[in-house]
Amino acid sequence: MQKTTIAKIGYVTAAFLSFLMSNYLWFTGLREEGLYVGIWVPSILAFGGLMLAGRERKSD
Repeated sequence: MQKTTIAKIGYVTAAFLSFLMSNYLWFTGLREEGLYVGIWVPSILAFGGLMLAGRERKSD
């Protein structure tokens, strides 16, 4: 597998795990903590997109 594919899988997996943890916290009554962890999802995806865009730009 290419490094880019592995990176994409890693970022999406991290975002998905954050989403699952956020839901777990929310439904176990820790609502504020669940919201805090839920904010990580778009941050992880944005960071991943930024890193992958920079990687593609270097290869041009």
